[in-house]
Amino acid sequence: MRRILFATSEVYPLMKTGGLADVSKSLPQALGALEHDVRIVMPAYHESLTELDQIKPAASLVINRRKITLHETRLPGSNITVWLVDDPQYFNRPGNPYLNRVGKPWADNAARFLLFCRAIVKIALDKSGLHWRPDILHCNDWQTGLAPALLCYEKTRPASVFTIHNLAYQGLFPYSTYKALRLPKNFWHFNALEFYYQLSFIKGGLNFADQISAVSPTYAQEIQTEKFGCGLEGLLKYRQKDLTGILNGIDTNTWNPESDPHLMRKYCVHTLDEKLHNKSDLQRRFGLQQDLDIPLIGFIGRLVQQKGLDLILHAMQQLSELRLQFIFIGTGDIKFEQGLLGWAERYPEKISVTIGYDEQFAHRIEAGADMFMMPSHFEPCGLNQMYSQRYGTIPLVHRVGGLADSVVDATHSTLRDGCATGIVFEGDSSGALTEAIKRAILLYENKRHWTQMQKTGMVQDFSWKKSAQQYLDLYQRALADNTITAKKSDKLDTESLTT
Repeated sequence: MRRILFATSEVYPLMKTGGLADVSKSLPQALGALEHDVRIVMPAYHESLTELDQIKPAASLVINRRKITLHETRLPGSNITVWLVDDPQYFNRPGNPYLNRVGKPWADNAARFLLFCRAIVKIALDKSGLHWRPDILHCNDWQTGLAPALLCYEKTRPASVFTIHNLAYQGLFPYSTYKALRLPKNFWHFNALEFYYQLSFIKGGLNFADQISAVSPTYAQEIQTEKFGCGLEGLLKYRQKDLTGILNGIDTNTWNPESDPHLMRKYCVHTLDEKLHNKSDLQRRFGLQQDLDIPLIGFIGRLVQQKGLDLILHAMQQLSELRLQFIFIGTGDIKFEQGLLGWAERYPEKISVTIGYDEQFAHRIEAGADMFMMPSHFEPCGLNQMYSQRYGTIPLVHRVGGLADSVVDATHSTLRDGCATGIVFEGDSSGALTEAIKRAILLYENKRHWTQMQKTGMVQDFSWKKSAQQYLDLYQRALADNTITAKKSDKLDTESLTT
């Protein structure tokens, strides 16, 4: 049995801004089901403290002369212990954990997440008063990136794994912030935290963790190229022997059309006709024309460039002339929000746009739509294309990252062999998206092929069972790599990192 400390800035349902929260819930549960001792540590956000019923103080820390309380609770619906790092000035803020009310990063984000990383280190070294020491520290994304760096000189430290969920978000701050944080001077080096004269939190994980993972095999290859590497492709290529792509799984209990409480009508692969009741419900709720023969395309996600919103808007004139309906739900850049709302005003019977996020509507869209559109410019893993297949909703995706790894394109051969599960297009353009949608419409009109694709997708195994085992293998490699002296000690001058 391994003792695993899973460090993350968000966990569903305690806090969610994206797929990281879903993974941070599901992967620890899958590891726990394999009889490993998994504990989660995350910041104590306002919502977490106010909405949880059973929560108790577990320990007290002093970090940079700040008194920190570690609260203990359980991940709802599981036996997984969650420790919440409570600093009211830093984390007890309602709303988005990273952005203020006008959508700008909190000015003190560097200090906030450095404190979080220092708390992670205290727990990892059993210096927190919790009387528990992990074998593995599993860090996720830039908010936890400094923890492996801060551990690098400890003589008896746990092995560390750092997972890249989205390399585009790196935790970059100016040199003045680096000085203000009073980090060790020798961290200001391109082999440490310096990135083009900026402080990079993510480089702490990429440089100092024993092993690195990306959330899909294709993405792990892509980020070693100039196109997708966000300036870090050289470092990732250097560490390619320590870099593994593991496709995320999904929570198959939460995302199950046969038992989903949010649906108007539950269904399974054997009762697929019941799906049409959910489509009718969607059309009614979102004010679209009540016609079950019109293909309905759903979109749920951040309304940002990465997700291909520019492609969608450029294609919308042509798409609006087709016999189609669209439902969009999400929030993001104001220009994309306004652009979509403008098209909804012009074609209210064909296009519905909801700015915001609602978990119940997300489930209903997955169940009621005929297709789910994900034309992302890049997509580390993506989860909605897997949810969609489970719900018999055909994913329409750009061949990148996890989308390429989880959707089988409908071609003559794959349709003949019965393994097609979606529409996959090449080319990063609105024209390629439009042609893919036209191809999807033709397939939709062939009910035999369409139903076959739906049923093939519904029986795919996207559970965490396989992926969790791959992470256990990765942990074993990290333990083998973990030595008394940290890897980087030969490159950096010895300096105390005690707080």
